Amino acid sequence: MSDTAATYDVAIIGAGAAGLAAAAVLARARCSVVMLEARGRIGGRICTRTEPGLPYPLELGAEFIHGRSPETFALARESGVAIVDTAGSRWTLREGRLTERGETIWGELQRLMHAVDALAEPDLSVDAYLSRYARDPALHAAAAQIRMMAEGFDAADPAQASVRALAREWTGGGLGGQFRPAGGYGPLLEHLRSALGGAGSRLLLEHVVRAVTWSSDGVTLDGTGPSGAFRVRARRALVTLPLGILKLPDTAADAVRFDPPLAAKQTALRGLAFGPVVKVVLRFRSAFWDALDDGQYAEAGFLHAADAPFPTLWTALPYRVPLLTAWVGGPRAARLAASGSDLGGAAVDSVQGMFGPRVDVRRELLAAYTHDWPGDPFARGAYSYVTVGGLGTAAELARPLEETLFFAGEATHPEETGTVEAALQSGTSAARLILAAYQV
Repeated sequence: MSDTAATYDVAIIGAGAAGLAAAAVLARARCSVVMLEARGRIGGRICTRTEPGLPYPLELGAEFIHGRSPETFALARESGVAIVDTAGSRWTLREGRLTERGETIWGELQRLMHAVDALAEPDLSVDAYLSRYARDPALHAAAAQIRMMAEGFDAADPAQASVRALAREWTGGGLGGQFRPAGGYGPLLEHLRSALGGAGSRLLLEHVVRAVTWSSDGVTLDGTGPSGAFRVRARRALVTLPLGILKLPDTAADAVRFDPPLAAKQTALRGLAFGPVVKVVLRFRSAFWDALDDGQYAEAGFLHAADAPFPTLWTALPYRVPLLTAWVGGPRAARLAASGSDLGGAAVDSVQGMFGPRVDVRRELLAAYTHDWPGDPFARGAYSYVTVGGLGTAAELARPLEETLFFAGEATHPEETGTVEAALQSGTSAARLILAAYQV
């Protein structure tokens, strides 16, 4: 077993957005940091890939910036990465024909979500709320849209998701505007990694932490790496494991075992769920949709078909590149991932169904790219959402234990789970708490 002789100030489990944001703050404060990442790359559930001949990144994980997210925009400015607006028209397939989305249904959707504040019940699932309060036939289309958004936007199961949590998210400005980092998220994370270049800090890739032994005296991490078993010691540790890993029972093969167990976190973990997503990026010979139907889809950002295997497609606007991304979340994603189906084929079928016989989509296809997030042993899903009665549990999950174990990641953000911005903010906040603990 390799055993580091030094005891670090902080050990960080996970080199995703939260871990890297925290590491940058701590390293700049001259703390000695060791970051242990199970994968052979940084990024976690951000996975930016480049392909020869394609002047645009493939994002197999997180892709968008939702709203004018302050931490993400600040990081982009600091790293010299431009932020681009993804505004484009939205189209929906109805009765075999693509129609541009109007705003009427969104007014009804917002009214239904604002009405959640008047609920007599402490909380309800999205399904239960809509069954009780959207019985008017005039609201059926808005109710269907809410269910689709709960699954597609939040990767949530409407039968489990808290309607109060979703209402706060959707009526609080979180859906206003959508952007991308030019060149993908990868360059932003590389900028954060550069802060670890100082003496006393290390990033260890392909180091899988299997056990965390902790007390107020410090932390010992045991696991396996390229050279076999390892042991790392630190005065404090920051845990940025995805919720899908934290919720695993100790007996599961991919579990990280804590000694003593995280008994104080069990209520918080029960109040949150980890949603599945299946995402396929399709590369074509040309952006054929730009020329279809006299060019009316040339400014299309998103296309929706409720009954398709992948009900949501999007283009790379404002960039004119021959890529379409196929997306499905929530229970439908779980079923598709577990079915053993050809995911690329199902995505192509969804595109074919969207545009009909006007184009031979398979003939246009060059390649399909995907990543199995539900089956990924270091993720076990895509991102978190709040379940019925779970309001406040994200903040509880973030609370440190004995000023020794600290927690960060999108699932720990008190207001905005499920985004890169939430991960970045949580990492920065956790690092400041760690620094404050050293000053006591």
